[in-house]
Amino acid sequence: MYQDKTLTCRDCGAEFIFSGSEQQFFADKGFQNEPSRCHACRSTRRNAQNPARGERQMYEVICDGCGATTQVPFQPRGDRPVYCRECYERNRQSQY
Repeated sequence: MYQDKTLTCRDCGAEFIFSGSEQQFFADKGFQNEPSRCHACRSTRRNAQNPARGERQMYEVICDGCGATTQVPFQPRGDRPVYCRECYERNRQSQY
């Protein structure tokens, strides 16, 4: 139903894609306006408005699926497996 759109960032002037899935998300949330800033400028603006927010701490782990080294945004407790993005997606799709 939704098709990708190319928009221009009002801050840096770069073109960015407003994907169909993002458009669906905006519609589901009831947002009326399209984004006017690219992802990088949105992040910069958000961090400037709330400096305490900062960057997310990442933890280096070894994937329990393939053995590759990866980073995750939470500290593993050791009681559950931790996967890289690819293994996580593969396991998630097989569950449903």
